[in-house]
Amino acid sequence: MLEDVSVTSAIIEKREALSPQRSLLVAVSGIDASGKGFITQQLAERLRKAGWNVAVISADDWLNLPKVCVNSDNYAEHFYEHAIRFDEMFKQLIMPLKRNRGISLTADCADARATAFRKERYDFRNIDVVLLEGIFLFKSTYRHHFDQTIWIDCSFKSALQRAIKRGQEGLSREETVRAFQTIYFPAQAIHTARDNPREAADIVLTN
Repeated sequence: MLEDVSVTSAIIEKREALSPQRSLLVAVSGIDASGKGFITQQLAERLRKAGWNVAVISADDWLNLPKVCVNSDNYAEHFYEHAIRFDEMFKQLIMPLKRNRGISLTADCADARATAFRKERYDFRNIDVVLLEGIFLFKSTYRHHFDQTIWIDCSFKSALQRAIKRGQEGLSREETVRAFQTIYFPAQAIHTARDNPREAADIVLTN
């Protein structure tokens, strides 16, 4: 996927031009199951090999509980609006880490099948680059926080095949197809129409 090292070089160039007093904040976004996490890990490995301290954070950990983010009266709209606790994530974790290059925080986190929050510990020191990956990051409300933005371009068909293969949500094939076609992809269609995330990105990678 990342055979072209220009993406890593572009991040390093941004980092070198930035004040050493704070971290560079890079967003990696795309539709559900587009490969965001995999690509983010590849970027992190390359940056670390180049000598930079990297923090990798998944916005998925800041999901709302299903009883909050899933509403059968309007699956797509409700999920788009309430899937992730962005305000909490940016206030408690992302912005302090960006400003101070480090943080110690115990936060309430969840996943797609959680019935209660779990405690997650974030301990980072002397961080040069923060790689934040997740869906809906390029909502217009939050774009100004990022120093650099990367969009993973992936078709719904390819993403669904990947979702079925990985089985990450712990669902059967039929349940996965239903969830993606009823909730996740329609919510992403709303994101595309309202926020035009692909055009908002500094870098577009095809996966």
